[in-house]
Amino acid sequence: MLLHAPKQNPKLKLKSEIGNKRRHITYVVDDDVSVCRALELLLKQHGFRVETFTRAIDFLSFKHPKAPSCLVLDVRMPGMSGLALQQAMADRQLHIPIVFITSFGTISVSVKAMKAGAIDFLPKPFTEKRLLGAIEIGIAKNIIQNRKQTEINKINRDITTLSPRELEVFHYVVEGMVNKQIASKRGTSIQTIKVHRGRVMFKMHAKTVTELIHLAQKAGIMTAMK
Repeated sequence: MLLHAPKQNPKLKLKSEIGNKRRHITYVVDDDVSVCRALELLLKQHGFRVETFTRAIDFLSFKHPKAPSCLVLDVRMPGMSGLALQQAMADRQLHIPIVFITSFGTISVSVKAMKAGAIDFLPKPFTEKRLLGAIEIGIAKNIIQNRKQTEINKINRDITTLSPRELEVFHYVVEGMVNKQIASKRGTSIQTIKVHRGRVMFKMHAKTVTELIHLAQKAGIMTAMK
């Protein structure tokens, strides 16, 4: 008799991952070396792995490991500013949550940063509690982002296993067409469409059409079809 381990509660698993700080990386980008050193010391005392940079361009060129991460970023720096780095990260699809820190913050700058997705905007000097709280929120967000991206990557891999005809049937099914309509559109028999549809469901690991539609939505296929 085979015994199967019970599935772990997703919320408990997330909490466990958030608590495993040795796997997390907190990046610090600030042109003030003393600030980098102070934050590195503080964060390491709380169990975080830390990488510091005094230039935004160095952070961009760094090979970021696939680990839950958060970026503590100064707003005003020579060369590329914090806001410019935030935009560059978005352009490169480098999805690391950002906590901004600054001695020269304005309402307009903070609003722009938050609208672009920043976790928090902390004027210097800030409390240790607020910084650590913002970083933990950023780490949790990144863990969820990484999970979603892993799921999307799997869906896309499954899609690449479909033959051209199966891919066509896949699109028709998620558009809401039934076998008879697809057969008419393709000029083929309903039985042939049933065979293709069955292969699509098998390769995509979907038990129902509803599941298949959800997979298409997660992969962005439904949006692309509009």
